[in-house]
Amino acid sequence: MRYFTELAYNGMQYCGWQRQPNAVGVQEKLEDTLSTLLGATVELTGCGRTDAGVHASQYFAHFDWEEPLPEGLLGRLNRMLPHDIAVYQMHAVAPDAHARFDAVKRSYAYHISLRKDPFHLHTAWHFPFFARLDLDRVQQAAALLLEYQSFYPFCKSETDAKTMLCMLSRSEWILDEAAQRFTFHISSDRFLRGMVRLIVGMCLNVGLEKVSIEELRHALEHQERLKKSWSVPPDGLFLTQVEYPATVGLKIGNT
Repeated sequence: MRYFTELAYNGMQYCGWQRQPNAVGVQEKLEDTLSTLLGATVELTGCGRTDAGVHASQYFAHFDWEEPLPEGLLGRLNRMLPHDIAVYQMHAVAPDAHARFDAVKRSYAYHISLRKDPFHLHTAWHFPFFARLDLDRVQQAAALLLEYQSFYPFCKSETDAKTMLCMLSRSEWILDEAAQRFTFHISSDRFLRGMVRLIVGMCLNVGLEKVSIEELRHALEHQERLKKSWSVPPDGLFLTQVEYPATVGLKIGNT
């Protein structure tokens, strides 16, 4: 039987989702805890990688188990896991369902705090130069991305990606003055390594008039890196939603 696990985590203490030989990832914590509770080795396949320090308010991973899961497993699992990892659901899905390859859309949000906020350290990035931004230019830069499908300018150089193609369906900024937040929202069928943080940095550079819209369009047309690239810190970045087709058999909201 194949089981999908829906979870969330604060990534501040982790090297990302994936298990690493010299650092602790969320995958390692969850695999080790599940293996202890089930009395046998459990190997998880996640819906994708996240960088060190990046958070997920919704994440999925699957694993195979030969029989129904023990009653009360979810509660025991959450009690044993660290406080910064929470598992919301575990349920059987189609036997060939795949947490990574079956995902049809992923959404991220990057939160910028307009003021220094000691109560949201590592979950929002304080940008002290917000007043200097031309917000129309920032929004224009984000919207321009929707005209393209290849994103080499926004991929880290050390990548093993075989294609730069990404089908974006959302790219916009939302200003919430009451909450003192400026948030970038982006959705796509897939993302390149470091893509969202590089896009956020580009939008801010455009808003500060360090990069022009013409330079951005040229980089996208010719698939060249911008002369001024900026990968913002991971603190404010969240994977917020992963969507699957109905054939997977995922029932969000049901335990």
